[in-house]
Amino acid sequence: MTGTFRRKARELALGQYGYISTLEAGQLGIPVVELGKLADRGQIRHVAYGLYRFDDIPPTRYDQFYEAVARVGGDAHLTGDAVLALHELAQVNPRQIRVGTSRRVRAALPDWIKVVRESVDPDDLTRFELIPSTTVAFAIRACLGTVISERLKLALDEARRQGLVTPAEHSRLHAELRGAA
Repeated sequence: MTGTFRRKARELALGQYGYISTLEAGQLGIPVVELGKLADRGQIRHVAYGLYRFDDIPPTRYDQFYEAVARVGGDAHLTGDAVLALHELAQVNPRQIRVGTSRRVRAALPDWIKVVRESVDPDDLTRFELIPSTTVAFAIRACLGTVISERLKLALDEARRQGLVTPAEHSRLHAELRGAA
């Protein structure tokens, strides 16, 4: 039976950068104790409370972003410069991945995750490569004053070319960036 549990868990994890949570396992009918058994046998790695990873699934550049949001859980999403880094915009490489959430987070998190308490309008939330995040327009606005304006302007133009912001958002944000300079 454990082989079946492992197979079901791995199938889900394949589409999630190798990660599976105990909540997701439960939704698949996999008892939480089975993930612990798989970890004890070295078939998966315990990452954090309620989060495991199949390390035989090849890593991608998105893994750390996905893991950051999964560790925070709930309504967590990437925000600010983490969104720009996710999309490879504005030449940002933050030391910490900013994860926004409207709730208090009590979990012990590694130093590379920075929790930001924020309530975001559902229209300003999206998913990119399965990773919950704010929209690029929201992220650019959030980075005003913390990222060099010229970089934000270049990021905005590139985001428009990639279809990540609408023409109206592009115009509005360009005006805001001119006013911030």
